[in-house]
Amino acid sequence: MLQFVFHRLWQSAVTLVLVSLVVFAGVRALPGDPATAMAGEQADPATIAAVRTDLGLDRSLPVQYLDFAGHALHGDFGRSIRTGTPVGHMIRVTLPVTLELALYAVLIAVLVGVIGGVIAAAYRGRWPEWVVNGVSLVGLSVPTFWLGILAVLYLSVGLGLFPASGYVSPFEHPLRGLYFLTLPALILGVTHAAVVQRQTRSSMVETLTADFVRTARAKGLAPRTVILHYGLRNSLIVVTTVIGLQLGLLIAGTVVTERIFSLPGIGKLTLDSVFSRDYPVIQAVVLVIAASYIVINLLVDVLYTVIDPRVRVSGRAQ
Repeated sequence: MLQFVFHRLWQSAVTLVLVSLVVFAGVRALPGDPATAMAGEQADPATIAAVRTDLGLDRSLPVQYLDFAGHALHGDFGRSIRTGTPVGHMIRVTLPVTLELALYAVLIAVLVGVIGGVIAAAYRGRWPEWVVNGVSLVGLSVPTFWLGILAVLYLSVGLGLFPASGYVSPFEHPLRGLYFLTLPALILGVTHAAVVQRQTRSSMVETLTADFVRTARAKGLAPRTVILHYGLRNSLIVVTTVIGLQLGLLIAGTVVTERIFSLPGIGKLTLDSVFSRDYPVIQAVVLVIAASYIVINLLVDVLYTVIDPRVRVSGRAQ
């Protein structure tokens, strides 16, 4: 197991370095000059040159990257060009909002998706499977932004069941905080639940046709025991992978939902930074999101060793 974890750790470290290179190069490929944006369009060339020197943009790209990477390792991402606020502080304020929303949404996705997948696999070829598959197809087909707008119009403005916008920290006011996050989490969770449901069903259908499942049924075990203990448990490798990927996608893909519901998360921060060509913030945000994705995948790989003993024995994923 230790060999497996060490192998995944160095792979994650290499991936993070490559991601930092891509982020650094990609941000500098954006159109526009941050020094001009900061100094103002009407500023004279001398002022713009002074701002560029102050930001370190007059140095060579390798030197800029090494400076960026060295400071990032210590959690120092510089200051925002737009506001002058330390970027690390901006991320510490906005990232928890996105994580709370993503975790709430993935919890909804797991509950709805796994239950739907189990029902579809257990009633294969019958009407419950058709209903579940039809609902999941709708969830996959409807765009998140359109579903969010409809939810605000009908559930918030029309019926008054949920607040249309705003944020309250669940750590300060747990019930009120969850209440404000429920509607955006439902919008995100329903979409991703469709993916979890389809993968759960597919994996369980394959597992339920295996020889060991037929043997369990021949022994006279209850259908519920066969489905949950043998079918679902042996399908968890695929389901865990999908859930890990969905959590990573939720963290990176909350931009539209946060915009619709006016949540002060990292998605809104990303959009504002792109529009203002705020290099330090864009670099830091993308790097943090990429690091989160890598860490989530690393944790999923480690979970394999708990779910599937074969990984512990062989030291590698099957």
